[in-house]
Amino acid sequence: MLLKLAWRNLWRNKRRTLITLASIFFAVILSTFMVSLKEGFYKGMIDSMVGAFTGYAQIHATGYWADKTLENSFEFNDSLAYRLKNANGLSSYAPRVESFALAASSEITRGTMVVGIDPKKEMLHTDLQDRVIEGEYLQEKDQGALLGEALAKYLKVGVGDTLVLLGQGYHGASAAGKYPIKGIVKFGSPELSKQLVFLSLQATQKLFDVEGRLTNLILLPDQKSETDELVQSLQSSIGNGYEVMAWQELTPEIINMMETEKMEGYVFMFILYMVISFGIFATILMMMAERMHEFGVLVAVGMKRINLAMVMILEILSISILGAFLGMLGALPICLYFYYYPIKLGAELEEMVADYGMEAVLQASISPNIFIQQAIIVGLIGCAIAIYPLWKISRLDAINAMRS
Repeated sequence: MLLKLAWRNLWRNKRRTLITLASIFFAVILSTFMVSLKEGFYKGMIDSMVGAFTGYAQIHATGYWADKTLENSFEFNDSLAYRLKNANGLSSYAPRVESFALAASSEITRGTMVVGIDPKKEMLHTDLQDRVIEGEYLQEKDQGALLGEALAKYLKVGVGDTLVLLGQGYHGASAAGKYPIKGIVKFGSPELSKQLVFLSLQATQKLFDVEGRLTNLILLPDQKSETDELVQSLQSSIGNGYEVMAWQELTPEIINMMETEKMEGYVFMFILYMVISFGIFATILMMMAERMHEFGVLVAVGMKRINLAMVMILEILSISILGAFLGMLGALPICLYFYYYPIKLGAELEEMVADYGMEAVLQASISPNIFIQQAIIVGLIGCAIAIYPLWKISRLDAINAMRS
């Protein structure tokens, strides 16, 4: 009965109720869309840097991450392979050998990162094969090379040309080799695009004289959200000779940027929620003011104050939840549109995001948590505002109210 009374009271003044619903509706749409864009921004950042190259977790020999040299490589033995095979939460792993070398064409040289990969296993961890824009992907035991697009342009080489690599191998051995360019790879991150050279694992081990050794293992968890649990489990099982690191440690600059962006987002969202709060509170003040005579009569004829307060609280919660629900429905098609048709940033913004290793595209997220979060926050705002009518009615003087 109280809920029915609350619902009917809302529509006694349709204009006021519709105005309040509209303020909540548009505020929820805007806040949901902003959160969706931010979450999509973070996901794009992680995918560009983490999913495309570093992986969600890695295994190194102890000390490698502090001093990335071939001297800190490790031998991939049967014991380690057994522990990885039986690790809970680990989907697969990919071996790599990474080291620095000087890449040279006929006239130009540049320092590069040479990455030796197992082409088949790498396909499970990154989308490298889909990033080949010219030529073809590597095959197992291939003697060719893949170059980042920006690096190929700098060296003025293309598919079919020869790339010369010069560097230092294991224990100071000289490393030199000539490799035909099999393909050009496009990365969203300019930093990756201008410095990466991919060879097959066998060719890289031969180049740097590290047969049977690896610098790191890229790990793919069953659930990306459970990466931290996988890292802790593997660290305890494989021993002190190795270090297992999650992507947060591998790319701390992403975490720092995300924290900065979140603080800015919190300020903006706070302003939006204040707009919603004042909109609801203004409605409640008007409802209380124009119905004081009614409240006085109801109390005078014996209606319990708690029941009267409950009607008001139900009115507030009803209008809050209805506005939030309609706002979520309104935000869904907008978020879906920008999920399938991302926003392409302009030239100036493109240069800015390129510094952070991201593609110049802003894609919305359609995670259900984003929409549920807005409903919960607006519901909590309604609950907080409901304290006022509860306090006001508890102090109501029936005679003075009837005279108002």
